[in-house]
Amino acid sequence: MRRVREISGAIGRVTATPLLVRAGVFGCALLSLVLAYPVRALDARAAGLLAIVALVPAVAPRRSWPTVVILVAVAGWLVATGWYGQRIELWRLFGLAACLYLTHSLAALAALLPYHAVVASEAVARWVVRALGVVLAAAVLAVPLLAVAGRWGDRSLVVALLGGLAVAVLVVALLGWLLRRR
Repeated sequence: MRRVREISGAIGRVTATPLLVRAGVFGCALLSLVLAYPVRALDARAAGLLAIVALVPAVAPRRSWPTVVILVAVAGWLVATGWYGQRIELWRLFGLAACLYLTHSLAALAALLPYHAVVASEAVARWVVRALGVVLAAAVLAVPLLAVAGRWGDRSLVVALLGGLAVAVLVVALLGWLLRRR
């Protein structure tokens, strides 16, 4: 009986901001799973299972569950494109990548916030805006690479890989230079 009173007391101390962050983790994780898996394979049972898988990192973000959800989404993407022969559509790929990154970023924030934390909404807004800025920058850098990659026929995958690697090195160099400037 004492344990029940402790749990009900803890539920009474929950604040809105940590719940909203955890709802963001759940929403991004669920959307990434829906974008990753083929539509033909999603029946009611599979959708319910994916919802449970997406809920777990929202409830326990300090564990390895966010990584598990990301790996499950990547496996779903591989099954959808390899096994089911689903076409790779640019909007779906960008949506999946953005949702996976936001799941990871919001889970990191949720891991820092206890359920009863009182946090200024500006702090969470800055975190989300920064994460959305990373998503936007990645999309802006990826679109020209994808446009150029299709022009070389069979070698397009190698060209895209080398171009992406070059862009990643340039971004790291730029970030290092900006950090040293401070």
